[in-house]
Amino acid sequence: MIIEMSELSKLQAYHTLTQVVVPRPVAWVLSENETGELNLAPYSYFSAVCSDPPVIMISVGPAKPDGSEKDTYRNIMSKKQFVIHIAGSDMANEVTQSSASLDHGISEVEHCGLELETIEGFSLPRVKGPKIALACSLYQQQDIGNNNQHLIFGEIEKIWVDDAVVTTDDKGRAKIDAVKVDPLGRLGGTEYETFGQVLSVPRPA
Repeated sequence: MIIEMSELSKLQAYHTLTQVVVPRPVAWVLSENETGELNLAPYSYFSAVCSDPPVIMISVGPAKPDGSEKDTYRNIMSKKQFVIHIAGSDMANEVTQSSASLDHGISEVEHCGLELETIEGFSLPRVKGPKIALACSLYQQQDIGNNNQHLIFGEIEKIWVDDAVVTTDDKGRAKIDAVKVDPLGRLGGTEYETFGQVLSVPRPA
């Protein structure tokens, strides 16, 4: 079949993209609002985009159901710092529950009964549970598309990794064991992918 994207509504286009661009890593983003409450929300339009400096990108929709800007966008624009977690499959329920549309000022951290840990030398904490947390500062922000989808570029200042998932490769470099991280991969609808078989294919000389 051929899907003509120009013939789809905005909602249909979104539904289609989330089913063909799979799996997508999930950025579980913690940010702080102007009065100090912590916001936590998942985003699967997310990727690393640059290594020098180390920059990641998350794409944040322009509005909540009531038309107001999403808390993640407002908080990052205001405070300039945020933490991205790579959550494992054991936290799929908490990640999903944190996507609920709560009133501004209500913390998803408290709503989901999550615990926090400090990140040494960074102003924001991390959520206890995920094996990886990226402490980021705002690098750049751009809008794209007909509805001003917000692209947030964050420079990674620190990476916290659970020691239990770190090994050493044959060159003496730290190697993060992806199987132990067991990252969630986003599919369409309500579906996630859990980590399965790892294929190691040598690159051509």
